[in-house]
Amino acid sequence: MLHIQTILHPTDLSEQSRHALHAACAMARDYQARLVIVYVALPPIMLYGAELAAGYPETFSEKAQAQLQRLELPIEVHDVERRVVEGDPADAILDVAKDIAANVIVMGTRARSLLGRIFAGSVADKVVRRAKCPVLTVSQPIADIAPRDQDHYARAG
Repeated sequence: MLHIQTILHPTDLSEQSRHALHAACAMARDYQARLVIVYVALPPIMLYGAELAAGYPETFSEKAQAQLQRLELPIEVHDVERRVVEGDPADAILDVAKDIAANVIVMGTRARSLLGRIFAGSVADKVVRRAKCPVLTVSQPIADIAPRDQDHYARAG
């Protein structure tokens, strides 16, 4: 039987991320696992260039953390940690996954144009290719997720 203790949910606070959050919360509830939600902030130099990065507000990380704290969970989870990290999104997600010994990564994915995939790829694609644990990508809303029937599995085993 699959044993899941720690679930990583990277979010960009988009609609696709909310769909994935729903799945991650359901898994955390069913496996009584720890859920780590991470938001990756791009470094100022990546967003603005070297000249403008010097004036980058120190409060960006605080604002991102506040947004993450306000993120409502669609399903109650008892052990939740929220983190804001900085860096290349795929690299940062993989670093956090290693740091927390994630058993699974549950992340949203969005449709990109063929040209966008060719030139930039997607964060989800990069994570799926390089992750050391399973990755569940979610692009659509998930219908009502009922709690897993533990008794059914006990009887079947």
